[in-house]
Amino acid sequence: MRHHPANPRKARAALSTVLVGLLAAALTTAPGTANAGGEPRPDRPSPGTEGRVITVAADGSGDHTGVQAAVDAVPAHSTERVTIRIEEGVYREPVVIPGDKPNITLIGATGDPRDVVITYDRASGTPKPGGGTYGTSGSASVVIAGDDTHARDLTFENSWLREEHPEITATQAVAVRTTGDRLVFDNVRFLGHQDTLYANSPDADTVSRQYYTDCYVEGDVDFVFGRGTAVFDGCEFRSLDRGSDTVNGYVTAPSTPPDQEFGFLITRSCFTSDAPAGTVYLGRPWVPSSHPDAEPRVLVRDSWMGRHFREEGWIEMSSGHDWRQFRMREYRNFGPGALVTEDRPQMAPDEAARHTARAHLAGDDGWDPVREHRRGPVCTARGR
Repeated sequence: MRHHPANPRKARAALSTVLVGLLAAALTTAPGTANAGGEPRPDRPSPGTEGRVITVAADGSGDHTGVQAAVDAVPAHSTERVTIRIEEGVYREPVVIPGDKPNITLIGATGDPRDVVITYDRASGTPKPGGGTYGTSGSASVVIAGDDTHARDLTFENSWLREEHPEITATQAVAVRTTGDRLVFDNVRFLGHQDTLYANSPDADTVSRQYYTDCYVEGDVDFVFGRGTAVFDGCEFRSLDRGSDTVNGYVTAPSTPPDQEFGFLITRSCFTSDAPAGTVYLGRPWVPSSHPDAEPRVLVRDSWMGRHFREEGWIEMSSGHDWRQFRMREYRNFGPGALVTEDRPQMAPDEAARHTARAHLAGDDGWDPVREHRRGPVCTARGR
């Protein structure tokens, strides 16, 4: 079903200085911020700590050599924040932050997210030791169910590759699955291919709010999906080239519950790719068989778009669920791929005024993680 380039780990392209100039001019600019390319932000302290500190170091110089061991050491139901400071290295292990462990901060020690990588390599169709397969949810390298989890300056990856496993046809391979509320991801990379970031919630009746700022998300098929209320502010979305001259994948696949006002909001971000022009869709609505009443919602606004996007921005995922019956919208985007056609509907200005990061995330408790005085991303292929 999918074809990946021969060496996807090294597939990257430097965008032109024209792109960088456009982003700098068109997006809110302020000195002293940085992005998931790895440059530390000079206006904030060097990677620091919050509350009790647990150090993870692969060479044995810390409290633990693995991330899961550090999570296991955090007391359940703690009201105090615990920081897990992860030293430089590649940590090949699945990690689960359970729902009874809120208030955990994962932080990469160097400030460069490429230096600290948490990775695993299983897919939906990978056989489980006890029989059966993992399924999409079970394929996740990292599961974050604890409320108020923060992650900063590190990389989450699912390194599973279809060409290495031709015997497996269920190729969904999640890097991170989130179900906690009030989650913050700052200067974090999410690497995978199909279903990279599963921005979800515990169930269709529970809202899970997630704020992604200065992050980098990479994939090809539905690589940002789920029913969570997720805001992506100043992030880069990189569509991988699947080797097709016609269709090289889909960025988003929201499955917003019917009584939930907000789904995905992508703002002040950029969309990049090496794929041929006009071969990538912005997304498609996901209406799971378990929740046939889902009403997928996504708004992409004030963002730069590369030439890889099609004139038909959206497409149905399965028969009977035409994307036009859902709220799949754009507003005030720019760049060569920011087309306005009948199949790229724009949100009206008065409605767009209500769709801000703060409005999406406030909820009943007034949660406001949104950073002020920040700039948009400098998109220079910050991938593998």
